[in-house]
Amino acid sequence: MNFTLKIWRQKNQNAKGRFVDYPVKDISPDASFLEMLDVLNIDLTKKGEEAVAFDHDCREGICGSCGIMINGRAHGPGHGAATCELRMRSFKDGDAIVAEPWRAKPFPVLKDLVVDRSSFDRIMVAGGYISAKTGGIPDGNAILIPKPVADEAMDAAACIGCGACVAACPNSSAMLFVAAKISHLALLPQGQPERKRRVERMVSQMDAEGFGNCSNNYACEAECPKDISVSNIGRMNREFILSKIT
Repeated sequence: MNFTLKIWRQKNQNAKGRFVDYPVKDISPDASFLEMLDVLNIDLTKKGEEAVAFDHDCREGICGSCGIMINGRAHGPGHGAATCELRMRSFKDGDAIVAEPWRAKPFPVLKDLVVDRSSFDRIMVAGGYISAKTGGIPDGNAILIPKPVADEAMDAAACIGCGACVAACPNSSAMLFVAAKISHLALLPQGQPERKRRVERMVSQMDAEGFGNCSNNYACEAECPKDISVSNIGRMNREFILSKIT
């Protein structure tokens, strides 16, 4: 398969970026989008040109490192898959494909398709954990949890923190990400002691990072590679109100 790539190139956070066209040829339809970028970078390197910078790690849809706006959609066409899982057979031979970084103020562009998502890390540091000051790690089966609750907590825990929800939202809201992390621990008995403090700190840090508010656009849920439900945002709002009135 042959494609024409229109890729955002930007040297650093302070430089002015622009789209550059690159032809790629003889790409296997079974190749992933990132493997296709690998082919492009090998060709650029052979020509003495600078390779396109993009985030990646596991390439199995687990780590959340990859994240590219492809033809105006977070992670590209399709549903329930990260950029690394997107196969080139999702496009037609000869297609022109536009690839650009996440567009959000809290995600400044570092280089080309790479953005700084450390704002997510700071939100997690603010309260997305369970403190254990003494003693060893208890056995995972020591506390019995009803299966419906465990299933719901695991669904929220599936969030990989890729930032697609922010990139897809017209307000650059991070509420789906934060809500998933809060819901995961709020549903489990281990998360109860720090429940009120957690939601207050994480929401406060989210606001401090400059993310926008949720306006029920539902684009976050539609583009999430792990199908995180917006119902978690409702739970986060309830948790926040509860923390303020009790």
